[in-house]
Amino acid sequence: MRYDFAPMEGITGFLFRQLHHQYFPGVDRYYIPFLSPTQDHTFTPRELREVLPENNQGLEVVPQLLTKSPEDFLWAAGELSAMGYQTVNLNLGCPSGTVVAKGKGAGMLRCPEDLDRFLDTVFSRAPCAVSVKTRLGLSDAAEFGSILEIYNRYPISELIVHPRVQQDFYRHPVRMEQFGPILSASRNPVCYNGGLVRVESCRCLEARFPTISGIMIGQGFLANPALASQIRGGLPASREALQSFHDHLFDGYCRLFDSPHNAMMRMKELWPYLIRLFRNSGSCAKALRKARDPQAFRLAADTVFQTLELFAEADWAS
Repeated sequence: MRYDFAPMEGITGFLFRQLHHQYFPGVDRYYIPFLSPTQDHTFTPRELREVLPENNQGLEVVPQLLTKSPEDFLWAAGELSAMGYQTVNLNLGCPSGTVVAKGKGAGMLRCPEDLDRFLDTVFSRAPCAVSVKTRLGLSDAAEFGSILEIYNRYPISELIVHPRVQQDFYRHPVRMEQFGPILSASRNPVCYNGGLVRVESCRCLEARFPTISGIMIGQGFLANPALASQIRGGLPASREALQSFHDHLFDGYCRLFDSPHNAMMRMKELWPYLIRLFRNSGSCAKALRKARDPQAFRLAADTVFQTLELFAEADWAS
């Protein structure tokens, strides 16, 4: 089974992807957090840094685009195709209120007719393969019937289904009962995404739905960087590998941002997930959150790695 790393805005940038692959091999494909092409038809320096081929050497990566304009999508897809990317992904799953209010992400599912027109334009002129990451609708999973009919009209290279509606955000349990019928009814390959954080749940999904094209995981890979390897029988993450990965990532951010403080703030985005690998971590987690300078942050991180007991899998009970 193919395992993909979901795009996690603010965390899974190019430096994270390179170091994760180096220290915890096992992920087959990484998705680049969404780019937002505009009518200016130019990538920002940050966006360009993420997609430059030299920053993604040795990895299979897929850029993701977030836009409601087919012309802006096609411009960005053309630029990415010229860089050598064979597939781009359309984000129709982001549940953020500000994104949805602008009619982007899951907001595009509000009006199936507009979605149909968007896809018709894109697939009539796309310079490369296009995959789609989707939710089931805005407020009711029953909305997905008409949405899937639209998806089935187009040669989507892969339909990545997150079986929640937009209003579920990430709090409501995944609507697993909806996934089987979607898999059966889709004319395009279907990849599963959502709620998988442990080895056994991933293996159970593989067994239950053997015809899926792949499995995409986000939070589970952040909390347990070795999860993909463990699913295939590999060893859990070692204390040494975790600290080396963490410290190299922090040092890399210090150079990239030319600011230890900004690097610290970026690392703080990762720790709410990573701390789940450590037993009795409450006081250490608090010290990481409250650290106001990079030296205090490093000391708090060192305390975690050097003193706390390490779980074989991340603890999602709390």
